[in-house]
Amino acid sequence: MSKQQQEIKRAQKESYLFREISNFFLQITIDDPRLSGLYINKITLSADGGICNVLFLASNGRAEFEEKLPILILYKPSLRSALAKTSHSRYTPNLVFRYDEDQEKADKINRLIDKLKDEGKL
Repeated sequence: MSKQQQEIKRAQKESYLFREISNFFLQITIDDPRLSGLYINKITLSADGGICNVLFLASNGRAEFEEKLPILILYKPSLRSALAKTSHSRYTPNLVFRYDEDQEKADKINRLIDKLKDEGKL
């Protein structure tokens, strides 16, 4: 399999996992309002596909995510189980929950650009 085909397969799997995990997480937030304010922003797979990084954003920033992370970790086994039941794959990747710092940095840069535009410096 060529490198391009591998990248396409990885992108397809990431898209599938994003859709499924987002749907499961939506149901969890309906059932457990303690997790409201958290949003799945992106899914990335490790090179071997064994680890699925679930990148979250929180409405009140990193501190809110860190506060809710222990609750989120309690749902990890049921999320993996649900993925295993819906997936046609032999293996279900290990889920790792992280805060998406890249998005926060991009938002900060955009706010700075907007501020410069407002001041007439751009």
